Order: sequence, then C-alpha cells, then structure tokens
Amino acid sequence: MKGWAAARIVVAMIMVTANMSLPEDEIEERFMCSPGPGGQNVNKVATAVQLRFHVAGSAALPPDVRARLLRLARPRITQEGYLVIRAHTFRTRERNRREARERLVDWIRRALEVPKRRVATRPSAAVRRRRLADKHARGAVKERRRPVAQGD
Repeated sequence: MKGWAAARIVVAMIMVTANMSLPEDEIEERFMCSPGPGGQNVNKVATAVQLRFHVAGSAALPPDVRARLLRLARPRITQEGYLVIRAHTFRTRERNRREARERLVDWIRRALEVPKRRVATRPSAAVRRRRLADKHARGAVKERRRPVAQGD
C-alpha cells in the first residue's frame, strides 16, 4: 500500500446544540432571483435562497424530534417530507444563506423541546360552591333591575 493515501471524507456540520449537529449533505440549497423591488441587482443576481431539508428521511434527527418537527412546521413541509425555507431579506447570497440555516436550526431547536404533559385538574368542591353562589348573586342583581309589575 505504499504511495496510497487513505481518503478522508470530511462533511461540514451545522451545529444545532452542543451535542447535536446536522451534516450539510442533508440540506439542499437553491439560489434564485429575489422578489420585489431592488433594481438591476435583483434582476441580475440570484441572491435569494431556498433551503430544503428532508425531515422524514434525516438520519441526524431522533424519531421523537422528527415527529415534533413534522407537526410544528406542518405548513412548510411538502408531501414528500421536505421542510422548505425561503430567505431573501438581504442583498447578498451569503447573508440569505446564513439566515435560512439559522431558521432551520431554530425550527429544530423548537422540536427538541419536549412539551410538558398536561396534568388534568378538577375544581375543588369549595370552588364549585363559590362559583354557583356568585352566579346566584349576579342573577339576583339582574332580577332586581326588572321593572315592578303594576298589579303588585
């Protein structure tokens, strides 16, 4: 094996949290012309970015996070399971690309938060009695507002 160097494949990673990252090869980016006003720069230069991340097929996401992300970002998820993010706020391609990636990381961080389970509670007997007493008192006030009948 003399003379042969071992090939080392290095995939750039996008840090989501301290112990979770996404490989860049799971992200598709497409550049296009930005919409709206802006003169010649908008017409000539493709600065807007459309980022696509295959949530349903991502190996980097744990199954529970994947399910929460699919539920949270439902309006932005295609039928094939891609999360689509469009960024065209800035004039440069790199700033729009960075913004799209930051939004992707933000979506994933929100999906990482495990929602608290709701504990079903029941009002106590005293609270129920108080509520009914308040309703009775309010009804009595309204009853006193009525005009007095002539025959009484």
